[in-house]
Amino acid sequence: MDTLAARQQMVDQQVRTWEVLDPAVLDALAAVPREEFVPASYRELAFADASIPIGFGQTMLAPKLQGRILQALGTGHSDAALEVGTGTGYLCACLSLLAGRVRSIELHAGLADIARANLRSIGSSASIETCDAFGATPLGEYDVIAVTASMPVYDRRFEQALRIGGRLFAVVGEAPIMDALLVRRISATQWLSESLFETMLEPLVGAPRPDAFVF
Repeated sequence: MDTLAARQQMVDQQVRTWEVLDPAVLDALAAVPREEFVPASYRELAFADASIPIGFGQTMLAPKLQGRILQALGTGHSDAALEVGTGTGYLCACLSLLAGRVRSIELHAGLADIARANLRSIGSSASIETCDAFGATPLGEYDVIAVTASMPVYDRRFEQALRIGGRLFAVVGEAPIMDALLVRRISATQWLSESLFETMLEPLVGAPRPDAFVF
């Protein structure tokens, strides 16, 4: 496989056609060797328009969705970024080309180890930690936050970790319809939420769920 050509074809035929037109985002997706972040048994699907199993009950998001996440966040070189749900590290690698500093947290220690190895192989300086996003430890403060799995019920802990002017990407809801949101912090006490598109993602492990309806 001509991986460079396949990667560029992925960007042109999948990502661009899903209204991802930010040149910096497109350049990052074209630069990061996606094939290196896919399990060996799925390597032939690295550039497919599909999610890919990566073990531990998790999947790697489709390229066009990763492009929409990156574009929505509008990450700049002075930004501190947090990713919730590292997976194999691909989106983290793209973020590291756009942001000044990237921290990514992953619940599964095995996936965190895989991501660290993948990121080291391409020279990325992103920090990977094995951590529960719903634990008691404060998340810190960030300019951009990408939550890569869904929340059945919106949890404010992520928006509260934004600096003023910061942006959060999150998917909220339950099947069959989930809403991709961009949340901006505009003051110490105010946030604005914008609905971007509908999608479907597996829920974050440990994420709160709606109370069961009792007849």
